[in-house]
Amino acid sequence: MSNTATVYARIEPKLKEDVDSILNELGVTPSSLIQMLYSQIKLTKRIPFDISIPKKSIFIEDLTKEELNYELLKGISDIENNNVKSSDEVDKILKDKFNI
Repeated sequence: MSNTATVYARIEPKLKEDVDSILNELGVTPSSLIQMLYSQIKLTKRIPFDISIPKKSIFIEDLTKEELNYELLKGISDIENNNVKSSDEVDKILKDKFNI
């Protein structure tokens, strides 16, 4: 008999299929992923990622045509006003703000 415990979870079939495909590409089994997650929770005493409701969708497909046009016009205005950042500046902001 192995020295393991069993965890059962119900997951929407399409989500499981999509994630299993990604895990397979990464060479990670669902069991090893859960083992990693539990290990991180034990080590850090917290869930190792942020769980929150986003203030606003960041996905382009969730924008209305008007919202998309507004965002595009803001971007064009920023370029015209030289309100732009280099890739190094963006990398620093992402590291400082989001630790990525």
